[in-house]
Amino acid sequence: MFEEGEPVKAGQVLFIIDPEPFQIALNQAKARAVGQGARITQTSRESNRLKELLATQSVSQREYDNAASEVSISQADMLEAQASIREAELNLSYTQVTAPISGIAGRFQFSEGALVAANTSLLTTIVQLSPIWVRFSLSETELASLGGRVNPNTVSQVTLILPDDSEYGQKGKLNFTANQINPTLGTQELRATFNNEDQSLLPGQFVRARVTTGLREGVFLVPQAAVLSNDLGKYVYLINSENVATIRPVTAGEWHGKDWVILKGLNENDKVIVDNLIKVRPGVIVEPRIFGQPPEVPATEIKPAEKAAAKSTAKPSVKS
Repeated sequence: MFEEGEPVKAGQVLFIIDPEPFQIALNQAKARAVGQGARITQTSRESNRLKELLATQSVSQREYDNAASEVSISQADMLEAQASIREAELNLSYTQVTAPISGIAGRFQFSEGALVAANTSLLTTIVQLSPIWVRFSLSETELASLGGRVNPNTVSQVTLILPDDSEYGQKGKLNFTANQINPTLGTQELRATFNNEDQSLLPGQFVRARVTTGLREGVFLVPQAAVLSNDLGKYVYLINSENVATIRPVTAGEWHGKDWVILKGLNENDKVIVDNLIKVRPGVIVEPRIFGQPPEVPATEIKPAEKAAAKSTAKPSVKS
């Protein structure tokens, strides 16, 4: 009752299983309930008649007690018959297989006319694309850098990094955090929900998650190549006012994309050397330029093409 790979809505009928056997079972259950109702009427009438005779001592107490018991038994049988009707109605309702959620339907697992078995035959699958859940984990080291165990109250947003290293346009919200660390992996499981109206995210897709717990002020981002290490720790090369290279020890945090987060050691307007570090030594005079810009060519090295051509072709004429 639907097209493969097309959107379906919650409650929409997807398959119809032959209802005839279940309709017959329901009719039988209703018939038994009608018969049981007639028995209740009969036993109640008999019990009332014997009760009047008992008052005149025309019947024994035992005969009246048996009649009253028959009324109770018939009423209990009626409850059982009504439960059978409810069960038959429930089984009949299962012959219309409806979508439990809204989403995108998968392919048919059975063709029309095939035999299916209750609780074991998978008819199709439905995936919910918007909103979509993303499951990921954080190691104990990552949790420590975030200040310990995280929860929806301490995480401001979750950002997805797609396989092409681009960021997903929508920000996510944490909606589940595990209450324990996985002893095998040493990680805490988390889950975030994202709006996915354009359906750019698909179930089973691999992404990376960036968890933001807050903003840190007074830190600097430096390209990873600029941060060096020695026996004393991490350091960078700076250029002083005389264009001389000097060493500055720094305290580095975690990576942020392709940069190091420098927590201590740098001041505003410090000039950090980020290129040609293999040639740099303390005390060496360098010729600085802004990172990312090509070096400027001195004006004295530029020669007009016209003048150069004129000088190379101008020769005195000689007659023989």
